[in-house]
Amino acid sequence: MILVTDKAKEQINTLLADEGKSTDHNIRVSVKGGGCSGLMYDLSFDPEVNESDEVFEDKGVKILVDKKSLLYLLGTTLDFSDGLNGKGFQFVNPNASRTCGCGESFSV
Repeated sequence: MILVTDKAKEQINTLLADEGKSTDHNIRVSVKGGGCSGLMYDLSFDPEVNESDEVFEDKGVKILVDKKSLLYLLGTTLDFSDGLNGKGFQFVNPNASRTCGCGESFSV
């Protein structure tokens, strides 16, 4: 399961409206190689559900995850911060053994 905080949901809805996208767009979360810790999160809007996707829904937000990325993301919470230390989506991932200072990459 992947969870979404209230702040992340609000920001997702704001971005959908700003980009003129309908609310039927899903959030695709995946893991790719790269970054200073070895793996990076990728977050995008996607209207299509692939046959191999796992689909989660929390607080009305549909999240798509490919099976390979799911191994790294189970139990993750998607959050949004707009504080003094930076603005953006954050992944609270219990599977990550190490994260970089910016929070955009991790290792397991």
